[in-house]
Parts: sequence; structure tokens; C-alpha cells
Amino acid sequence: MQKISIDFSKTKGFIADGAVQQIEKEVLTAQQKLHDKSGAGNDFLGWLNLPSSITAEHLKEVKATAERLSKQSEVVVVVGIGGSYLGARAVIDALSNSFDFLQSERKAPVVVYAGQNIGEDYTAELLDLLSNKDFSVVVISKSGTTTEPAIAFRLLKELLEKKYPAAEVKDRIVAITDASKGALRTLADREGYQTYVIPDDVGGRYSVLTPVGLLPIAIAGLDIEQLVKGAVDMETATAPGVAYDQNPSTLYAAVRNLLYQKGKTTEILVNYHPKLHFLAEWWKQLYGESEGKENKGIFPAAVDFTTDLHSMGQWIQEGERNIFETVISVEGANRKLEVPSDKDDLDGLNYLAGKRIDEVNKMAELGTLVAHVDGGVPNIRISVPQLNEYYIGQLIFFFEKACGISGYVLGVNPFDQPGVEAYKKNMFALLGKPGFEKETEALRKRI
Repeated sequence: MQKISIDFSKTKGFIADGAVQQIEKEVLTAQQKLHDKSGAGNDFLGWLNLPSSITAEHLKEVKATAERLSKQSEVVVVVGIGGSYLGARAVIDALSNSFDFLQSERKAPVVVYAGQNIGEDYTAELLDLLSNKDFSVVVISKSGTTTEPAIAFRLLKELLEKKYPAAEVKDRIVAITDASKGALRTLADREGYQTYVIPDDVGGRYSVLTPVGLLPIAIAGLDIEQLVKGAVDMETATAPGVAYDQNPSTLYAAVRNLLYQKGKTTEILVNYHPKLHFLAEWWKQLYGESEGKENKGIFPAAVDFTTDLHSMGQWIQEGERNIFETVISVEGANRKLEVPSDKDDLDGLNYLAGKRIDEVNKMAELGTLVAHVDGGVPNIRISVPQLNEYYIGQLIFFFEKACGISGYVLGVNPFDQPGVEAYKKNMFALLGKPGFEKETEALRKRI
């Protein structure tokens, strides 16, 4: 099997010749911190060798659970927020038929999401839909008390209890949570839900290859063995023994930090494949939550081209020159569709007749690359041979490994997220949560 490949040639001229080699010692030191667990956040490195530690028996169990839920459900609701749902959604959206939810005959249930927002209309509309569907719930939360998913799960559990007998309700809920503590663990043990464990040493944004991601992905009918195989091969390709200039994760970490030092403070992840929108959303959390600390960090943004060329293209071409692009380029489409000829040619497109849609897309990609580089935007290009489970598995682990290295090069702890708690404390105080009375009074004076 091939591997994803990375082209850094379009960053030349933006960073000094030889700079990538000059930073080698610093990058390899950062990589070593990961592997010898000597860096900050070293108690959250369970993801580092996770792919190769996943057993066939574990995958078999996950698939069996997915099959059980699929047989009894038209819809499976995945309840979670941030890393508890973004990884699964990234893979499912990337590899599922875009319009499969409209098919009358499906091989897998529709996977939908709850608890990723506090939208009242969204949640009410979901409950309306589920009231007339056979459904099950996969609830993902280490504590069981995170506000958004906890509210959603309370409502979904109430609906399940109205629709089904008590004995059936417990078989329609799977909890992915802490091994021994927390509100969700307590409830699951009391009610007899099937459970999977979120490892203590794996943070949410690094959890795609735990049951957090694997179970929803399997429910969607996708091949989790191939997903894991791709990740295992990338684990090998980015191991400490791999030469610096042959290791995609060390090179990506090096180049993006060098660009940052040159004032390129925003990285735009670009795709030319609409199925990759949520992969970018997962990437944004991975890098934003890992690096955005101590008034440091590259701001992660994302665009879907060519769609966003008609909205954001002008700014990228001629706006402030503080950006660089990382383009995920899928080399081959899975389907074949050609532009037809038209006898009147009123739209002037007969020059494209007989060409594949993917060829038109690729020329748009290459033309944009040249235009943006000429306009002062460095470009990193990640080539993915095909959109399938194997290559998505590679891509996930590549980004995770590079993120850990890059964070250490930047000089921050890539595995905590202390800033996330600030909004929660204010929200709790404003809602009158017990224990926040002093904060409530102080906040109301500021609003």
C-alpha cells in the first residue's frame, strides 16, 4: 500500500534555505520528549502507540456491538462534544455516501449527533424525528457532567424510556466513559448499560482510535480494521528511528513552526473534497486546543475549495500576509463522472466535454496553488492516494504525531486545555449553579 506524502517545495522563499535542517535538533528533541515521556502533559500520551496496541479481539467486540445496535435501530445518536464526537464525524462524513440518509434501503443506520451544541431548536427537531424512529444512543463522556452532552442525554434517555420497556432501554444505550468514576459510570453500572472505557491517558482530541471513535465509525458501516491498519503504518513511518528528513510528522512540525517564526500566524487547512469538511473541524480542535496557550500558537482555520474560493478566495489572495495553507489533495476520485457535450454550447463548456469532473477540480487546485503562492501564501501539500479507511487512518495519526511534536517545539503543553474552563465557570455562575454564588454576583456587575 502507498502512504500519504507531503510536498514542502512551495514554502521555499518564505523560510530561509537550510532552515529545516537547522531546526532538526530542536524538532528531534521534541519528538524524544514524546517517546521518553519527559515533557509536559506526559500523563496523556496513551495515543502515541495506541494503533499498534489495538487487538483483533477488541475490534471484533466493537464490531459486534455496532452490529447489535444497527439491527435494532434506524438511527443511532452519538452524544458528545469536541473530541468525543469530531473524530468519528470526520471519518464517517469522509467515507459515507453524501446522500445515503435519503436512501430507502440502507446497509447501516443513520448516524446523527447530539450534545455538540446547546441549540434548543436543533435538539427539539431531533427529538421530533426520533419519536417516529427506532433509535439507540451512544453517549460519550468521561465525567457524564459536561453540560452540553449531559442535557442531550437526559432528553434522549427520557424519550427512550417513553418509547421502550425498561429492559429494552438498557440495550439501546452504550456508554463510553471512565473506567471507574464519574456520573455516567455510576449510571451505566446501575442501569446495566454496555460500556467501553475512555483510557485515562488519552485526551479527547486524540481519542479517534479508542472506542470513542471506533464504535460510531463501525456503526456507520465503515471498515475499522483498515482505519487502524493505516494508523499503524503511519505510527511506523513516524517512529523515532525514522530519519528526520523522511519522517512526515517531524517535517510538518518543523516547517509550520518556521513559518510561524516568520509571522505566518494562521494556518488554513484546505480541501478540494466536500467530504473532508469535518476532518478539518477535527484538525482545528486538535491544533487549536493543543497549541493555543501562553499567548502563543498558530491559529487553525479551514476552507472547503472550490466553494470557498467564491467567498474567501479574495482575502486569501490579497489580504493580510500572515497566513499559510496546508492542502489535503486526494489524488483519485472513487467515482467517475464526465462533463457531457451540448449541441448549443451556450455556457461555453464544450471545451471540457469528455473530461472528468475530478480533472477539472484538480486543475482548479493547481491553478489556485500557483496563484496563492504568487500572492505571498506559502503552501504545504499533503497528497492522499484515495479517500478510504486506510488513508484516513494514516492522516489521523500523522496529524496527531505532528501536533505533539509541534507543541513541544512551540514550548507549550500540547495535552492540556486550561483555557476551556473559563467560559464554563462563567456559564455556571450565570445559571445559578450551586457553589458559584460569589462569581454570579461579580459577573452580573460586569455584564
